[in-house]
Amino acid sequence: MPKLFSDPEAIAEDIIRDVGTNLVVGLPLGLGKANHIANALYARAVADRSINLTFFSALTLEKPRPSNLLEQRFIGPVIERLFGGYPDLAYAGALRAGALPPNVRVIEFFFLAGRWLHVPFAQQHYISANYTHASSYLLARGLNVVTQLVAKRVVDGVTRYSLSCNTDTTLDILRARNEGRASFKLIGQVNSELPFMPGVGDLPGEAFSAVLDSPETDFPLFAPPSEPITDTKYAIGLHSAGLIRDGGTLQIGIGQVGDALAQGLILRHRDSAQFEATMKRLTPATAELSAPETGPFEKGLYGVSEMLFEAFLALVDAGILKREVDGAVLHGAFFLGPKSFYRSLRDMTPDQLARIQMMPVSFTNELYGDEEAKRRARVDARFVNNAMMATLMGAVISDGLENGQVVSGVGGQYNFVAQAFALAGARSILALEATRQAGKGAQSNIR
Repeated sequence: MPKLFSDPEAIAEDIIRDVGTNLVVGLPLGLGKANHIANALYARAVADRSINLTFFSALTLEKPRPSNLLEQRFIGPVIERLFGGYPDLAYAGALRAGALPPNVRVIEFFFLAGRWLHVPFAQQHYISANYTHASSYLLARGLNVVTQLVAKRVVDGVTRYSLSCNTDTTLDILRARNEGRASFKLIGQVNSELPFMPGVGDLPGEAFSAVLDSPETDFPLFAPPSEPITDTKYAIGLHSAGLIRDGGTLQIGIGQVGDALAQGLILRHRDSAQFEATMKRLTPATAELSAPETGPFEKGLYGVSEMLFEAFLALVDAGILKREVDGAVLHGAFFLGPKSFYRSLRDMTPDQLARIQMMPVSFTNELYGDEEAKRRARVDARFVNNAMMATLMGAVISDGLENGQVVSGVGGQYNFVAQAFALAGARSILALEATRQAGKGAQSNIR
């Protein structure tokens, strides 16, 4: 069974005693970071320069920061209400200030969009990797510690821990450890707000070397509020909704387009006549209706998406996501969303929750591994993702700028484009706005 700790400094000391002073630490993408343990390890490395600490991560979450006094007065109270209890990651502040000590490195393969522009160290240490290849980079760099936020459940006196929001790369590197291809310590930090997700991410205590579990280190989950959807995004969502086939498969990427697409699908399902009329008004000069699919979802869709977010639950509630594969209507690899989203997952009955299965990213993003079963399941697949710019010759830019700076990252988009070509009847749908604001004027996104 794992060693149990209530103090972050004590668990950091135990990690260093077990592993040594050369620490290569994997932090899950986004929500699943064990902030207190990461901060304790960082503090030890700052105090003791004989410790070499490397954090491998993605999507480091930071509270919004007002840029001036006026913003602080008006927005500060809102930020405090939404994020006040979330503990800052110490390495992020030091990285942004250019103050990382020489014995600490932070290497990420995906950025929170636009947040790390003009931060030289972050840009120079970014790894341009597809999401499914991130685990191989971790293993090649000698990963020896993984720290992860977990949910806890005790049944008949037996404690189990759920990887919950981040089965993505953790399950893939655990498989490598089980196969003798890796050796690392899995360290958990219990969070009471994290939903306990059943399935392959439901692990016995002995899978962990140590667990931090204390009311003093419990904290509210990072919960970004849903952003308002622009008219342009709604138009993109409606057009995309007309490309989704009943009985098919759906993946949606991060962003407002996903929320708009879900609303378009719900309108089409509940009132197909209204949906068709709306589409005709959107494209009045088109002789034929631009939406080839306008009817309700009688067979329903099956969802397989690296990111699970609140719009997917709306599609389940609307009776659109209902085509089951291995007992699930939705397979995901990580999740992030507002507090209402986490609450919905926590409040689901066991039967409801069993229809949403968290899987490794190698399952959601690739066809390799049980390929025949995946091909049978992923019929008429539609992979809907955002892009930043496109060229007249057909290139699509989703992650970086012309000067080489990285805005976000490759993520899983390449994998879903590749799946669309590999699967019979599948389509990749890359959505972008024709223009964006550049100062007081508009600038074309078509280059």
